[in-house]
Amino acid sequence: MSKPIRVLELGEGVAAAYAAKLLGDHGAEVIKVEPLSGDSLRLAGVMSNGGASDSGLFQAINVNKRGVSMAISQASIEPLIRWADIVVHNLHPQAAVLLGLNAESISKTFPKLIVLSITPFGTTGPYANYQATELINSNAGGWAKLCPATSIDPSLPPLKVYGDQCALMTGIAGAMTSLSCLLERDQSGHGEHIDLSIQAYVASVLEAGIPAYGYLNNTASRFHSRSLIPWRIFQAIDSPVFLTCIEQDQWERLVDFMGNPDWASLEVFIDQPARAENQDMVHTFVQEFVAEWHAMDLYHEAQKQRICVAPVMSIEQLSQDQHVRERDFFVTVNGSIHLAPAVLADNGREQIRMPSPSLGEGNGLLANLEPATSASLVTPPSKPLNGVRVLDMTWAWAGPFCSLNLAHLGAEVIRIESELRPDLYRRLPLFPEEMEPGINRSGMFNQWNQGKSSLSIDLSKPEAIEIVKSLVSQSDVVVQNFATGVMDRLGLGYEILKTINPGIILASISGYGQSGPYREYMGYGPAIAPLTGLSNATGYLNGPAEEIGLSMPDPTAGITAAWGIVSALEKRRQSGRGNHLDVSLWEATCVLNAEGWMQYIQNGTEPQRLGNRSLAMAPHGVFRCCDDLDQPGSEDVEDPWIAISCREDKEWQLIAKLIDDSLANDPRFLSLRYRKDNEDALEKIISEWTLGQNRWTLTRQLQSLGIPAFPSMSTRDIVEDVHLGAQGFIEKLKHPEVGVRPHAGIPWRFSKRENGVRSPAPCMGADTDRHLSELLGLDDAQIESLKRQNIVA
Repeated sequence: MSKPIRVLELGEGVAAAYAAKLLGDHGAEVIKVEPLSGDSLRLAGVMSNGGASDSGLFQAINVNKRGVSMAISQASIEPLIRWADIVVHNLHPQAAVLLGLNAESISKTFPKLIVLSITPFGTTGPYANYQATELINSNAGGWAKLCPATSIDPSLPPLKVYGDQCALMTGIAGAMTSLSCLLERDQSGHGEHIDLSIQAYVASVLEAGIPAYGYLNNTASRFHSRSLIPWRIFQAIDSPVFLTCIEQDQWERLVDFMGNPDWASLEVFIDQPARAENQDMVHTFVQEFVAEWHAMDLYHEAQKQRICVAPVMSIEQLSQDQHVRERDFFVTVNGSIHLAPAVLADNGREQIRMPSPSLGEGNGLLANLEPATSASLVTPPSKPLNGVRVLDMTWAWAGPFCSLNLAHLGAEVIRIESELRPDLYRRLPLFPEEMEPGINRSGMFNQWNQGKSSLSIDLSKPEAIEIVKSLVSQSDVVVQNFATGVMDRLGLGYEILKTINPGIILASISGYGQSGPYREYMGYGPAIAPLTGLSNATGYLNGPAEEIGLSMPDPTAGITAAWGIVSALEKRRQSGRGNHLDVSLWEATCVLNAEGWMQYIQNGTEPQRLGNRSLAMAPHGVFRCCDDLDQPGSEDVEDPWIAISCREDKEWQLIAKLIDDSLANDPRFLSLRYRKDNEDALEKIISEWTLGQNRWTLTRQLQSLGIPAFPSMSTRDIVEDVHLGAQGFIEKLKHPEVGVRPHAGIPWRFSKRENGVRSPAPCMGADTDRHLSELLGLDDAQIESLKRQNIVA
């Protein structure tokens, strides 16, 4: 058996730690290097009342690692670098240069090493040296500007979702990308420097935001009204619930469930457009119905009728839920209950083999490090998953986002789809205004299916199923996000697929997973965040629980499945066996609420809704500015805000002197404790100051002093941003029908391998003939016969 992968982790905080944790879950040997004072995350957030010396968040994202502490310098870490296959860090770009971990230095001194650099803005471009916190990440990437969904009060600022969601999501992408590069390195011998930007990753998951701007010139807003009604958090007797009806038949089932009240037969509620025009009335009537139920009773009874309802769960309710318990989602580590890894494979979940390390406990390792060995440089480097074939049997967002990332990594992704039942996103009315609607023209489909090909086939026909089976025999991965049980009914379940191809990896993505008592519940992305405790912890100070602004569980499950696939590909290299990966939106999102979970497990308390405030920083918020009079092309920007994080007293002194010299000596604000005690007054002063400032001018001024600050970016800002443009993040490939439109591209940049999206999204069936000919060996006559029988198109 080959030696385990060796991973060295450097830096402090969340993103790199989580990427390294995932690699440790995979089975890698991970050494975490900390300064002599320890990772600052050890003391971040709510501490345990039970005597644990480290924060719950630190404990959660540092399992499966050994730890060393040292005075960190280029000389002191060189033996560790020579030992490692992968180095994961989130060092500031200037710090990385000093340690010799920048792309140029690594290429010269360690040409076979994989280095993953996760930074707020990447290592190149105008913002590369900017300081950031999670609040800044959320605003710079465009998420905060869309949260909470359907806000009704324009005086309230863009809202950060609870926890470190941006850093954690980017960490998953980092683990996936670095492990895939290692797979390819073992073929070509070439290492890589991966430049992964948190801003770019967040901007890559803004749902309809970028397509809406590129196709309709619409800037997404947290003030928009829904077109699918009902859609809202309602108040039940004991706690809130989320309820939505996406399709007309779901509304009809809801009406029947409510006892067919007279008001529901009125013409103003008869279809989706009518309900959208009268949504206040619809929501009033639905609220009256919901108010008669206990939340959990309504949840289960409505789901029995195939109505999408989800309770806004507390962590306590989550801890007691029978579904996640039966799926072995909780695991005891060193006497504390942790959330297990999100991917449930055919042979179970990855194991948590060891708890987070105490400071310096592994220092004895330093005397016995052997340099890593790797293949010689034998071929030119290629994209990491070059040669991997993926059958993409997905629709909407979660599944396509998984296969999109595999395509970004170089896999050949073949969409299996049908004109008879086209992808929901092909039908979503996000068509260019100057064009007639068409299944190849929706911005939503074209955003999430870049770099793929399309084979149009009617899966209702037995002959079509046989064609898919033939393709499976020549593929590495199948990704599907049909409702639970559909693949089995089609005759394409994992037990069948693995008899055709023992090495096949099937990734099944669904709301609740392939097993458990709720496996057939409806689980749209927006209904999942309420189940995880995130909605319960997200909201303005003294306000209600809120939707989190985007259907983030969809891409979170997608990137989690993509990570699971890369992990399974690496394991298959050793065993020759494939696997069935069961990824639920619920669990994939829930693991990103590890901080809230650990607070409850260790202290018995729940996270409180604080708006944009922080327990450890003040001021820490999003403040209104004046119009962007000096920013080219943005004179008409509405709703200008700036996010500011003050991490320590010396930063407050700098901010205070910018506002008013006398403020620096104001006793109310001299320390964090005093600033927290007087936070209302503090925020009033900051708000009055920023109201007369331009958001970009103030950003540059604060960043020049080393203070984290950034405008709250809209989707328009993202598309037109000079920094993201300089990094090549916004793709403008020519599509056969819609021409050149901006799309979100790839959030990481390679130093040695090809960058950029390979091709625009495919037109329906554009590659049917080619795949049938090249992969199955069919001649023109055979293909024409299949078309005459309407088996393929």
